Amino acid sequence: MKSKELKFLTTSEHGEISALLLKPDNAKALLVLAHGAGTDMRHRSMGQLAEGLAERGIASFRYNFPYKERPGGGGPNKPDVLTATVRAAVAAAAKEAGDLPLFVGGRSMGGRMSSNAASHEPLPNVKGIVFFAFPLHPPGKPATSRADHLFKVNVPMLFLQGPRDELATPELLEPVVKKLGKLATLHVVEGADHSFKVLKRSGRTDADALTEVLDTAAGWMDGIIS
Repeated sequence: MKSKELKFLTTSEHGEISALLLKPDNAKALLVLAHGAGTDMRHRSMGQLAEGLAERGIASFRYNFPYKERPGGGGPNKPDVLTATVRAAVAAAAKEAGDLPLFVGGRSMGGRMSSNAASHEPLPNVKGIVFFAFPLHPPGKPATSRADHLFKVNVPMLFLQGPRDELATPELLEPVVKKLGKLATLHVVEGADHSFKVLKRSGRTDADALTEVLDTAAGWMDGIIS
């Protein structure tokens, strides 16, 4: 297993930002993995995804968006900065990937910004996008406008979603995925919320849900590259 901390340039204004590469010896693909709005690349949930994917032969390149490294913190950067960061991260990850197939995606906002970047211009050599809970709308404000850009994406997309997700009402998300056609796959993690947490009365554990998420993501990427 290869673990490496590195820096890469995002934009001239925001300078270099941090990244973490986790590459198992049997790696068959590399996922460029972005964090959600309220976390960063070192958050426990991101570590669980990276480590779980590594156990399944998928390398990962986690990175921070610039706002997570600026003094005083604050909220997310503007969308153009976020999408520029995604594109820069893909370029940096490609240098570490060797001949491994590339995928992009992320938790919540990180996944949405990954597809946003791909909708403006295809991301070089990226074979697909993995959404670990796509945030279709803000909590309590059901809408589908955040999905409009998905119809400009030209690579396969995997949506891993829980039916209790307050940021993606199933009644709204399912028709969107259906309209996207053959490029989109929706996998529902039964009983899960936006963080893939499940209720105790469901008879499942959070670990069960995470295993399902990781197995599905790794299997989908396997299918794309084979």
